[in-house]
Amino acid sequence: MKIKHIFLFLLLALIGACSDNSKKDYDLIIRNGLIFDGSGNAPISSDIGINGHFISLVGDLSNSTAENEINAEGMAVAPGFINMLSWATQPLVIDGRAMSDIKQGVTLEIMGEGRSMGPLNESMKIREKNRQSNIKYDIEWTTLGEYLDFIVEQGVSVNVASYVGATTIRVHELGYEDRAPTSDELERMKQLVRNAMREGALGVGSSLIYTPANFAETDELIALVSAAAEYNGRYISHLRSEANKLEEAVLELIKISSITGAPAEIYHLKAAGKKNWYKLENVFNLIETAKASGLRISANMYTYAAAATGLDATMPPWSQEGGHDEWVKRLKSKKNRDLLSEEMLNADSDWENFFMQAGPEGILLTGFKNPDLKKYIGKTLSEVSKLRGTSPQITAMDLVIEDNSRVDAVFFLMSEENVLKQIKKPWISFGSDAGAIANEGVFIEKGAHPRAYGNFARVLGKYSRDEKAISLTEAIRRMTSLPASNAGIYDRGQLKKDYYADIVVFDPEEIVDRATFEKPHQYAVGVEHVFVNGIQVLNYGKHTGATPGMVVRGPGWSGWDTE
Repeated sequence: MKIKHIFLFLLLALIGACSDNSKKDYDLIIRNGLIFDGSGNAPISSDIGINGHFISLVGDLSNSTAENEINAEGMAVAPGFINMLSWATQPLVIDGRAMSDIKQGVTLEIMGEGRSMGPLNESMKIREKNRQSNIKYDIEWTTLGEYLDFIVEQGVSVNVASYVGATTIRVHELGYEDRAPTSDELERMKQLVRNAMREGALGVGSSLIYTPANFAETDELIALVSAAAEYNGRYISHLRSEANKLEEAVLELIKISSITGAPAEIYHLKAAGKKNWYKLENVFNLIETAKASGLRISANMYTYAAAATGLDATMPPWSQEGGHDEWVKRLKSKKNRDLLSEEMLNADSDWENFFMQAGPEGILLTGFKNPDLKKYIGKTLSEVSKLRGTSPQITAMDLVIEDNSRVDAVFFLMSEENVLKQIKKPWISFGSDAGAIANEGVFIEKGAHPRAYGNFARVLGKYSRDEKAISLTEAIRRMTSLPASNAGIYDRGQLKKDYYADIVVFDPEEIVDRATFEKPHQYAVGVEHVFVNGIQVLNYGKHTGATPGMVVRGPGWSGWDTE
């Protein structure tokens, strides 16, 4: 071998050796944190090593190196939190940062409470486009799977998953009619569910106090959930009643789970209306008896004594048959107005009457499309009624007509005592029932429920640290591994080797929700760092601009067959 060749060989070998010596063990190490692994086990002081999207090791990494490091000394390190009831569906289309949730440590948004972003037919797309309020966008998808792929390809900072909405399935085939489906229609509805399951839906979600969802009988729901169960799907439901017929509604959910074999979860468990508050203990007994018999029944909640929905929840279902336009048309008829006024005052109605459960003084108006009505944001229906010189019932009808919308409102329905009781139940997880929004741009054109900005921080700050209603270890379990298990997600929700690196680093002494009913658009504080699929999205409380979110698929996804 010539001298110059020997020299070149030695030089290359030396370069290779130097290169090997400089190679790091991990892409990222989070050092010295108090690690809550999400399982409910006691926390440990340790390190986490991450390579790519995954956790490689939880343990002592003092002799290991990394491309990037985070010193989490004095901080709690936990799996990213899972929002079991997210309405981020529309906000993420126009702003993928998910600011209000990411600043609380949420890394997975689970959507699909009754209505999902697919499957859509052309008439549904036209209707949805016409009904858009401050959030405006083109509908560039048809199926639920296409929607989830669309927002991820566009760029989102959080992971996304969804149930397919039973309401969406019904409207797809029956529109807004109050009738049972024919056998052919029901078969098509079941096939739409199967299609959604193969696209990665987690199961079927229903919301049974709203029109046209409340036109569906139990047998229809059993058929849809059975179709999802063919793919190991779940059932999750806003119950048919959270008030006068609460126990009956819980029994309906248990029946659906028992017949179909699908695990079932109750959305935002509550006993609404003061005269129904005592029923919560009965509900606990029903659920725990069902669980003891072997059924997989669970629930989630938001951490406030007030709900948020529209003024449609103050009016009977018959007035809303046919959809929004037919509802508005009926509200203009004097005969209907007189009849509605009378029915809205019936505290014992057989429909979910939030007008009486909250009372006009307990209905806070939060969102209008009509600029002339925005002056009423932050006022109660009772206050607006007095300003306009009309009864609260007529005022509600007129506001719907003038705004040509359902009119967003907050309803003070529950007791703080019951909120505390629910927080102490080990089978209840948490969901905001709100969008992942920002305190800027189009999002502040409307009011909001403070749960959009504070639901998860409130668990860790107010209820765990301050009121000692739940330990920090248990609070984290209930926001991580519990919802993951309930939703059928098996590679997130814990800090374990080969799990996705969805991680939140927060200060347990500082974390707190700041949003109030008076000033809702305020971010929580105390979360320092958030990683989604191993990529840092929040750095010392500041959004990095990263959008590493993925679609989290359900067990029926056809892609599992090819991986």
